[in-house]
Amino acid sequence: MPIASEDLDQHGLVIGVSPERFREVAMPLLFDHLNAQCEGTIAVNRQARIVWINDKYAEKLGIADPRSVLGQEVEAVLPASRLREVVQSGAPSMLDLMAFGDEHFVVTRIPLRDEDGTLVGALGFVLFDRARHLQPVMAKYNQLQNQLAAAQRELARARRARYTIAGFIGSSAAASEVKRQARRAAQLDATVLLRGETGTGKELLAQGIHNLSLRASGPFVAVNVAAIPESLVEAELFGTAPGAYTGAERRARAGKFELADGGTLFLDEIGDLPLPLQAKLLRVLQEQEVEPLGSNQVKALNVRVIAATHVDLEAKVAAGAFREDLYYRLNVLALRLPPLRERREDLPALIEHLADDIASRSGQPPLELTDDALALLAAQPWPGNVRELRNLLERAQLLGDGSQPLAASELAELLVDPLPAVTLPAAAAPAPESPTPVRPLADSLAEAERAAILAALAACKGNRTQAAERLGIARASLYNKLQAHGL
Repeated sequence: MPIASEDLDQHGLVIGVSPERFREVAMPLLFDHLNAQCEGTIAVNRQARIVWINDKYAEKLGIADPRSVLGQEVEAVLPASRLREVVQSGAPSMLDLMAFGDEHFVVTRIPLRDEDGTLVGALGFVLFDRARHLQPVMAKYNQLQNQLAAAQRELARARRARYTIAGFIGSSAAASEVKRQARRAAQLDATVLLRGETGTGKELLAQGIHNLSLRASGPFVAVNVAAIPESLVEAELFGTAPGAYTGAERRARAGKFELADGGTLFLDEIGDLPLPLQAKLLRVLQEQEVEPLGSNQVKALNVRVIAATHVDLEAKVAAGAFREDLYYRLNVLALRLPPLRERREDLPALIEHLADDIASRSGQPPLELTDDALALLAAQPWPGNVRELRNLLERAQLLGDGSQPLAASELAELLVDPLPAVTLPAAAAPAPESPTPVRPLADSLAEAERAAILAALAACKGNRTQAAERLGIARASLYNKLQAHGL
């Protein structure tokens, strides 16, 4: 079929033109159009050195002679240029903002290939010299940036430790000693192991140590190892590389160690860490670097670890369920938090503090207790410690109407199950009026210390290492005291 004359033009484009002929004719037209419409054009070779720059771009950059920059690395002329990335990857960057001084250019970058498809360089076009041409896009970008900044601030607040060591309520000898040891631990940047029954305030004390340390301005990240499914513990602690496993995100995900960089990581229930991951944790503690799951690269860290457990780690080591080398690495500074039954004299202050906090959260008047109710509470074993006490006071708050103090008979209804029947402590009986002889304070203290050591040894079946931990003293100190008391 003959081609009509109107199907021809001066450039030789005809209907049904071959792809080769089309590229030969159209590409120069496209380049000439972009070069004319854009605010600047620049080309680099495979080494990212400038091979050409048009006069318009040179003038915009303050270059008197465009030939003077030929052969220079593109970053020497345009510090924010990413043409080198395009040359290295072979992938275009279709729309981007490039800073130059106080200005921002809207640019596009495309790779240049020869007829064989070999990458020979890259071409950059400045589409606009002002971002005002993209005002709707920039408005959305600024909105997203503001939302991101607000989320980051909120996240930083959430990772800030709220409690101080003074928040560990109590003035008993046991409470005072653990606070003294915590303040000492805060001044040292070593790993801390907090030991104590559930509900004794291990995380509160960990936050207090962090807030008194040189890392107080850094993040405090807490993670309960026992609350994470075993299959996800590694990813949660150490992070993941993109697509590390089936179902993983396509981008890298930071782990808790990386989130705590520059601050403190609190590992609660460390005794429940799966055995295969204990070696990896040991390496992180020793080398201060982490290797995300599915990655071959390590990331340097600066993290202090405070671990906590309510289980007998020595027994787990003996049973082969906990690595001995990790135990020694964690047990650098060991603090034992006393259970509530060992510091019953702190109950009135604890009850007052907890009742005020519960009242402020509920909007109701603070709960008040009668003397016989306090005596009843003092007689309980408190296996759940302060957490159990708070739970009881919250239920008591709902029970009372705030018009009068809560009596022991009313509290007893809350203690029937699962706690056993209770009786008022013997301390409530009137004290004898006969005078007792006054002994020297040193003798009384020595006798009390000897009794405490014997009780600890009996409870630990003669194991001196465990007894020292129960007493909250170093093993060497225990040996000295054994010798001093003739034990």
